[in-house]
Amino acid sequence: MRLAVHRSGSGPRTAVLIHGMMSDHRAWHRVAADLRDDGYEVVAVDLAGHGSSPRSRRYSPRRWAADVAETLEAELDAPPDLLMGHSLGALVASIVADQFTPRAAIYVDPAFAFPRGVRGFALKTAFTLAPRPSAWMLRRLNPGWDADDVAIELATLRVWDKRTILGFVNTRPLVPPLNLVAPTLVILAEKSLLISRAVADGLRGRGMTVTSISGSGHTVFRDDHAGFMSLVRGWIARHVASPAT
Repeated sequence: MRLAVHRSGSGPRTAVLIHGMMSDHRAWHRVAADLRDDGYEVVAVDLAGHGSSPRSRRYSPRRWAADVAETLEAELDAPPDLLMGHSLGALVASIVADQFTPRAAIYVDPAFAFPRGVRGFALKTAFTLAPRPSAWMLRRLNPGWDADDVAIELATLRVWDKRTILGFVNTRPLVPPLNLVAPTLVILAEKSLLISRAVADGLRGRGMTVTSISGSGHTVFRDDHAGFMSLVRGWIARHVASPAT
């Protein structure tokens, strides 16, 4: 399936952004603006069932990844300089990374695992049955969000296909990549609901740089945008060589 793609900027480098569940490309609005200022052309997709992209009859991490791969094949003429994904988008990004060999990968509170037992059941139930939040509730739960973040969240929920939740009925595909194709940074929420301390240690053992931002929740880049971008820029400067000119 070809997905909706939103391109912005005209810099010499390319950044591909993949959003998380219940969201779309608009969630990245502040990140995309900063990347454009840093000399990137930003290529942001809407996953199937989200934003302006078509809905699918069935959803799964592999299907989402296949859609992204088909779409990026038509959009990119060279490997991207940066591949960034959040939550479900991070899982999808890690699946397509082997094919597109980015120069750097950043996974934000990625869906590389899921709690087991009662905690996992409770999380699935809350995710499925939670009512659509009001603007007041979003501001109360997310004090780090600006007014645009709140408005965007409400807008994305209006066009989101709730059946996408069925793509997580089977949580066995929620696993980290076996091999790294590029320097990889994992940025976690302060108390990630998806990545336990043991899983984080496993990611470090695979060669990933794993860190968290104090006070941030699952949408790290919205909760502390300045801290997030400072971390991203510093890591890129230290670990990713500048492209030849």
